[in-house]
Amino acid sequence: MAEQSLPPVDEDASSPERPTAGQGISRRALLGTAGATGLVLGAAGGAAGYAAAPAAATPLASVGSREVMFHGKHQPGITDGLQARGHLVAFDLAAGAGRKEAAALLRRWSRTAQRLMAGEASATGDTDVARDAGPSALTLTFGFGHSFFARTGLEKQRPVALDPLPDFSSDQLDKARSNGDLWVQIGADDALVAFHALRAIQKDAGSAARVRWQMNGFNRTPGATAHPMTARNLMGQVDGTRNPKPGEPDFDQRVFVPESGTPAWMANGSYAVVRRIRMLLDDWEKLSLRAQEAVIGRRKANGAPLTGGTETTPMDLEKTDAEGTLVVPVNAHARITRPDQNGGAAILRRPFSYHDGIDADGTPDAGLLFVCWQADPLRGFVPLQRKLDRGDALSAYVRHESSGLFAVPGGAARGEYVGQALLEG
Repeated sequence: MAEQSLPPVDEDASSPERPTAGQGISRRALLGTAGATGLVLGAAGGAAGYAAAPAAATPLASVGSREVMFHGKHQPGITDGLQARGHLVAFDLAAGAGRKEAAALLRRWSRTAQRLMAGEASATGDTDVARDAGPSALTLTFGFGHSFFARTGLEKQRPVALDPLPDFSSDQLDKARSNGDLWVQIGADDALVAFHALRAIQKDAGSAARVRWQMNGFNRTPGATAHPMTARNLMGQVDGTRNPKPGEPDFDQRVFVPESGTPAWMANGSYAVVRRIRMLLDDWEKLSLRAQEAVIGRRKANGAPLTGGTETTPMDLEKTDAEGTLVVPVNAHARITRPDQNGGAAILRRPFSYHDGIDADGTPDAGLLFVCWQADPLRGFVPLQRKLDRGDALSAYVRHESSGLFAVPGGAARGEYVGQALLEG
C-alpha cells in the first residue's frame, strides 16, 4: 500500500508557501545509505531539492544512516536512546490565534517532522544546513502546555494530570523560561541535523506562534565508548542506571497513558516534565571522591552501589559498616529515588546536559536539561520530587531554574498529524 501523505495545510496567513515540484528528494537517496553505491543523477534530477550530488556517492556512516520512524503508536523521542544533540523549545500562540491556527500549525509541524526524520529536505525554503547528512536518528516530539487549552477554547479537554506542578524548596524558577502553550523536543546524533530541524520548526510557526524560550543540550556521541553504557552527567556520575526499560512488564503502565485512559485524545501519550537544573559544579568538585559517592550512593567509576557489585546489582539499603553506620547514607540520592522507597513511583529520565557559558565570576552556567516521562506526573515526578525536597544530599549542589509540564499525545497514524484527535475531535 502506498504511504499516505498528511492532510493539506490550511491556507491562512500563518501558513508557509506551498512546496515547489521536486523538493522531496531524500538526502539518503543522494548520499547513499548503507549498501547503496554508484548513485548517479540525471540532468532533470539536478534541478531541484538536494539534487547537486556527486556522480558516485559514499555510503553514510552508521551514525548518519540511522532513521527513526515518525508514524507510530507513540511519538518518537520518548523511548529512543539518548541523542548527542538536543533542542527544547516552547512556543506561545500569537495574539488572536486559536484552535484553527493551532491545527494548521500542528499539520505543518507534523509534515516537516515526517520529512526531516526520513532524511528529506523541508517542504519549503530549506536552508541546506543538513544537506550532506543522513537522518542521524532525528526525532521531533510535540506537546501541549496547561495554557494551550484556554487559548484554543478546549478547556474541557485539558487533562487533570496537567495541573500545575507544586512549588518545591529547590525551585528558583525563571517564569520567562518556564511553561508555554506548545513544546517541541528535537534530538539527533548530529548537531547540524538537530539545528536544521530547529530552524525548520521555527519557520513553520510563521505568524501563528512565537518562541517563548529555547534551550540547547548534548550527550555523549554514539560510538564514543568501547561499548554501549549508561550516560554520565556533568558531575561525572553514571546517570540513569535504574531507568525503566521498554522490555519490563510494567514499562507501558508507568510511562504511557492507556488506550482506555482519559481524556481519550491522550491515549498512548505521555506527560513530560522539563526542568533546567543548574549544577553548582565549583562546589561539587571541591568534594572528595568519597564525599561525592556518599551524596549519590554509588561508585563514581562504574555506577555500582556502595554496598558492592556492579552497576546493576541491587542496592542493599540495610547494609552497615563495622561501626554500624549505613553504607548507603539515609539522604543519598540513589536511596531516596528508588521506586520501592516511593510506593512504586517511577519516571523515564531522558535528559540532555547543557553548558551556556561562564558567568562574570567564573562560575560555569552548566547542568542538566532534565526531561522525564510518565503516565501521570501526580504519581510519578511529583511524589519523587517532594521526597527529594525533604532531604536529598544532592540538593545542596543543584538549583532548579525553570520548569514546564506538557501533555504529549500519542503518535500520529499515517495520513494524520500529531494532536489531531484533540484539535478536530
